[in-house]
Amino acid sequence: MTSKYERIKNECRARNTLWEDPDFPAVQTSVFYYQTPPFTFQWRRISEIADIKNACFVNESENFDVIPGKMGDRWLVSCLSVLHSLRNLFYRVVPADQSLDKANGVFRFRLWWCGEWVEVLVDDRLPTINGRLAFLQPQTSNCYWASLLEKAIAKLHGSYEALKYGTRSDGLSDLLGGIVECIPIKANSTTELIRPQQLKSLLDTTCIITCIAATSAVTQHKNTPERLPNGITLNVNYRLCSLDKVETLLGDAVQLVRIKDPLTCNAFANSNDYEGDWSGLSATWERVSVQERDRLFGQLDVGEFWMSFLDFTQTFSSLEVIYLDVDTAKDELSLQDRPKRWQMKMFQGQWKRGVTAGGCRNHESFHINPQLLLNIPEKQEIVVALNQHTAVEPKVIGFTVYKMSGIAGSKVNQKITESLPKDFFKTHVSFLNSDYGNTRHVTCKCQLEVGQYVLMPTTYEPGEESGFTVRILGTLPLRLSLLETQTLMLLDPFPVLKNEADSLKIKNVCQYEPVFMQLADENKTINCFELHELLDACLPNDYIKGCANVDICRQVIALQDKTGTGRINFLQFKTFMVNLKTWQGVFKMYTKEKAGILRAERLRDALYDVGFQLSTDIMNCIMQRFIRKDGTLRLSDFASAVLHLTAAFDYFQRKDHNQDNVIEIEMSDWIKCVLRC
Repeated sequence: MTSKYERIKNECRARNTLWEDPDFPAVQTSVFYYQTPPFTFQWRRISEIADIKNACFVNESENFDVIPGKMGDRWLVSCLSVLHSLRNLFYRVVPADQSLDKANGVFRFRLWWCGEWVEVLVDDRLPTINGRLAFLQPQTSNCYWASLLEKAIAKLHGSYEALKYGTRSDGLSDLLGGIVECIPIKANSTTELIRPQQLKSLLDTTCIITCIAATSAVTQHKNTPERLPNGITLNVNYRLCSLDKVETLLGDAVQLVRIKDPLTCNAFANSNDYEGDWSGLSATWERVSVQERDRLFGQLDVGEFWMSFLDFTQTFSSLEVIYLDVDTAKDELSLQDRPKRWQMKMFQGQWKRGVTAGGCRNHESFHINPQLLLNIPEKQEIVVALNQHTAVEPKVIGFTVYKMSGIAGSKVNQKITESLPKDFFKTHVSFLNSDYGNTRHVTCKCQLEVGQYVLMPTTYEPGEESGFTVRILGTLPLRLSLLETQTLMLLDPFPVLKNEADSLKIKNVCQYEPVFMQLADENKTINCFELHELLDACLPNDYIKGCANVDICRQVIALQDKTGTGRINFLQFKTFMVNLKTWQGVFKMYTKEKAGILRAERLRDALYDVGFQLSTDIMNCIMQRFIRKDGTLRLSDFASAVLHLTAAFDYFQRKDHNQDNVIEIEMSDWIKCVLRC
């Protein structure tokens, strides 16, 4: 099957035209969507900017020389430098079978986006100011892959402006497809100073370790990056490659760290690179034997240098570790000798208002969030990452984990098959809580004992909608599954009045009998229009009066009319009125802030109290049908939902002859059922 990329190329070649991307047009809003810059961008193709004879898409012999330009982002340059240093992963993102002269204006890239690798197509029209590229550009090489890749990332985000709010961790995740964890190097109130053993443990797994020297005051768009006195560039992801120990002539052992500078091509330091102890031209090497020096120098590749672990902890402020699962890491040669490989389990879901968007533990609707069952058969260290599918104006997100094995009343081998009920979270303390932040992803690494755990990804506030992906990495087998609620009718939501003895329930309803009889026919029955007139006259003048509408009247008739006449008698009318009063009582319990208005996230609990236990899919259907624009429901919406559900359960139970939750139904019966419900 021909890909979209090949189809576009063939069409452009046949027409002898250059492609223009209709999904990301060359207009001002593709650059700045919210703000209005004080100048206008001119969109030009690469052939109009560069000497096309010397320009190229990718050249393996060229070094990484990408600069931000006038308006580009330094964080993205840093991420691209890491990608460029990992050649096999680089060509996964930047397919090598492309060239400027044969592209017909269309280029393709692969990025990790919303839980999967997606192919992004862009044309080669780039925004310029006074004839020069406004954003990322090559400094000397005339290779334009970075400028085009930046455009592909901007297309996914909606505009170049959206990249201003990006972060290195977002960029590394999008480019490498891994889970990014930020680890502070220096000790603080919550963490200790990082140890060599921690780095060795990380280097045993399929991960890329980068280290950053950060400072709060950095000029964002200077093409000459700021450096520390020892030559280390600020806010650039250096790669930590390995650890080793050197023995001095005095017999002392010094812990060294091998680091790669992604912005240089020289194996030994010069005036622009690291100039501290153990750098290439440092006098510190005179303290070791020639054999030891040759051994350590022999490990250095292009752009790499040695640094003592002490200087490392004093120079760099944090690590950004990119954990790669076994499928992603298999193509990278530098990771093939790692003894431990991360195995990934993934779940993709959605937070939907009133259905699965319950907010964090501070809210009583917390239990409606998706519940993921994590089975750990062997003690292991795992990495959990929650990504939201929102690039612009991200929600505040996080996750909570509950340990099921070892809690009071549980059994180690107890099989959990359904979602945990609301009461569970009132009586049990969480095992692990991530930080919450308005970032695209939240990551946490922890050690888990053998057992079962329930993980709940949430937004901070209830009712906020977004897609999300949960990825869990472990070096040993693990299982991840979604817990669902079984659909059941626990109580009869529409009990029939057996006789006249229950005077307390029907006392107030009997006063409506004279009006009923005035509207009734000779058989003392009324239809939906007469019921509407009766309710409009009888219901009190508050929010319950909203139930006096023709649609609800039709549902009441359809539910109780077993003869097909479309009419009900006074006993059936009393039955409805008594049950409506019960539903109103339940409704009031869940409308605390404002009488008569039910927030969507409380509907599941209200329906449960009436008698319905509903799955997520059914709750989604209910919400789509009855929710209002402001995310709330009125009593009439609630009553209508109860009537619909009662009719559906009633019809199914009458057809479920074997009581096995399976029915056979003819087409005509099915159509009648749908129309009645």
